Amino acid sequence: MGQVTLQILESSVQSLKIFALTLIFSLPLGFIVAAGKMSRFKVISIPVSIFIMIMRGTPLILQLIFVYFAPFYVLGFSFPRFTACIVAFVLNYSAYFAEIYRGGLQSLDPGQHEACYVLGLSKGTEFFYVKLPQVIRTVFPSVGNEVVTLVKDTALAQTIGIAELFRTAQTASARMFSVLPIFIAGIFYFVMNAVVSKTFDYFEKKMSY
Repeated sequence: MGQVTLQILESSVQSLKIFALTLIFSLPLGFIVAAGKMSRFKVISIPVSIFIMIMRGTPLILQLIFVYFAPFYVLGFSFPRFTACIVAFVLNYSAYFAEIYRGGLQSLDPGQHEACYVLGLSKGTEFFYVKLPQVIRTVFPSVGNEVVTLVKDTALAQTIGIAELFRTAQTASARMFSVLPIFIAGIFYFVMNAVVSKTFDYFEKKMSY
């Protein structure tokens, strides 16, 4: 059993890579997508709205399969498994983050824009020094919920053959005819989620002061 636990621990590194890379790319991309949807130009806002609708309206597991297999049939090549996984995860989560950001931006008092205009602040200064700090505080709990979900969603990477935490546990469980490896994997997921949740709770309390 010690060997199985070690294998699960090693495969959890793969899950953490998926988790980290998804956050690194999807969090800033979400702002771009949100800005696109809020654009006054229909040529931008309509395609972005359709993108968000597709990403939120179809299962992530289907998106993983599409990103991995579709390029081969359309363009004649395939992404490496891990690359396809990250692309699918980033596109999916950027759509969810975009809607969270949009809600935060639209909740701001319109009078703040007028005040910034009167003070002669540029749009960049207004966004980074006036709007962004307020939006971060507003959307932080919702972003935290999505990040916790992401920890569990990394298990879907097995769909395209990536040996992440849950796939390794399933393989060990089938080999040993025991559910114990899956139970151990569940503990790993619980610990990772607990760390993420506590981290977000800590920063949320800091921001409330």
